[in-house]
Amino acid sequence: MKTRLIAPSLLSADFGNLQRDIEMLNRSVADWLHIDVMDGRFVPNISFGFPVMKTVKEHSQKFIDVHLMIVEPEKYVEEFISSGADLVSVHYEACTHLHRTVHLIKSKGAKAGVVLNPSTPVGFLEDIITDADLILLMSVNPGFGGQKFIENTYKKIGQLRDLIAKTHSQALIEVDGGVNMENAGKLFDAGADVLVAGNAVFSSESPEETIRHLKA
Repeated sequence: MKTRLIAPSLLSADFGNLQRDIEMLNRSVADWLHIDVMDGRFVPNISFGFPVMKTVKEHSQKFIDVHLMIVEPEKYVEEFISSGADLVSVHYEACTHLHRTVHLIKSKGAKAGVVLNPSTPVGFLEDIITDADLILLMSVNPGFGGQKFIENTYKKIGQLRDLIAKTHSQALIEVDGGVNMENAGKLFDAGADVLVAGNAVFSSESPEETIRHLKA
C-alpha cells in the first residue's frame, strides 16, 4: 500500500499550551511532527529556536521533521539534530553547497531533506535526488501559516515522481502549505507520501479526528 503520512505543523499549534497540543498529537494517528524554523531573513517571519525544539523532543513520541527556512542552514543542522530532529530539510535556494549540507545531516545520524519553493523547478534536483531521503515541495510561499494552496503543485508532484523513478531514488515526496480535507486525498493520489497540515488540524474542533480523515 502506498505511503500516506500526516505531519501536523506545530506552527499552527497553541504556543501557550504547546505541551497539551503535543500530547494530543501523541494520542493521534499522526505519523510525524513538523517543525518550521524561520530566521526572519530567508523568510519574513521568526519562529522556533533550540529551547522550543528541546521541549518538543522531551514530550513528543513522534518522528520529528524539522524544516529549516533559514540562511546558512549548514551552521545549525548539527544543533537541531542534537536537540532531537529525526529529519532535517534545507532549502535548495538557501544552500550554496547543497551536496555537502545533505551529507553533513546524514553523517550526524538524521535523515536529509531538500526543499523547493513554489517557483523553483523540479529539474534542479537532478544531481541531488539520489542523496536525499525526502523532497519537500512548498505549495505556498514559505513564511506564514494559513495560506492558499498553489495548484501548480500537482504538476510538480508528477514531475518529481518521474525524476525519482528515472533515477531510482528512494526519496519520499512531502507537500507543505494549504493542505486540507478537500485536497489531501488528491495530493496522495498524485504521488505525495507525506502531507504537512497546520491550520486544517489545529483549527479543527476535533484535531485527532481530522488527522484520521486526512490519512484516509
